Amino acid sequence: MTIKPLADRVLIKMQEAEETTKSGIVLASSAQEKPQIAEVIAVGPGGMVDGKEVAMFLKVGDKVITSKYSGTEVKLDDQEYTIVRQSDILAVVE
Repeated sequence: MTIKPLADRVLIKMQEAEETTKSGIVLASSAQEKPQIAEVIAVGPGGMVDGKEVAMFLKVGDKVITSKYSGTEVKLDDQEYTIVRQSDILAVVE
């Protein structure tokens, strides 16, 4: 099975949370921050959204920074993904 986003939606996979600090302290899972950098897995076609034309500028493989608590989390084949609107993407990491 595959997930194909619609309209201005983007399917992303979050990077793993840091388990240790830079100084080597191991963090409990409750103390780990939710990662904000993700990889784009699939991109919707864009088009008319809420009466406005939306052009998609992201592409598969881009590394992006998202709003901290944005999107809808989904699980498929033991992998966790997040579906967000393109407008919830704050920046592309190069």
